[in-house]
Amino acid sequence: MNEHDEVLGPRRRSDIHRLKLRHRSVHLLVFDERGQVFLQRRSPHKDVNPGLWDTSAAGHVDAGEEVLTAAYRELEEELGLIPTNPLEFLLKLEANAETGWEFISLFKTIAEKPVTLDPDEILEGQWIQASQIDEWIDHGGDGLTLTFMRIWHCYQSLIFKNH
Repeated sequence: MNEHDEVLGPRRRSDIHRLKLRHRSVHLLVFDERGQVFLQRRSPHKDVNPGLWDTSAAGHVDAGEEVLTAAYRELEEELGLIPTNPLEFLLKLEANAETGWEFISLFKTIAEKPVTLDPDEILEGQWIQASQIDEWIDHGGDGLTLTFMRIWHCYQSLIFKNH
């Protein structure tokens, strides 16, 4: 990807991170009926941010894949969820060092059934109130990915702006 999010050609995942190349990813915030958001703790075997807490589900957009298709794929692969309602697109973050050189598309959905964690991707997960996330970040965000903290800040700004 170039700085305008235009495809330059496919690259291996290992090269993308090692060379700090711009690329696309999706992140999802999954809420329950009480308004809690599901956070996942990344597997300790992940090459990026192992063992840290992150958005509900996330992943790279495959070569030739649409962003929305990638979001549905990651939701099913990581959490076993296939929503009956359309995913809600929230925002897009520009690729920079803070996002790991990822153009991030953020989506939201409501869990209609219990999540089923992919043990290769996720160590554990928990439902948490937004106010608890705010407090966690206010106290330094220890254990959270930097990307999650950036996404959460942007999400909260969007919510505040729309209310």
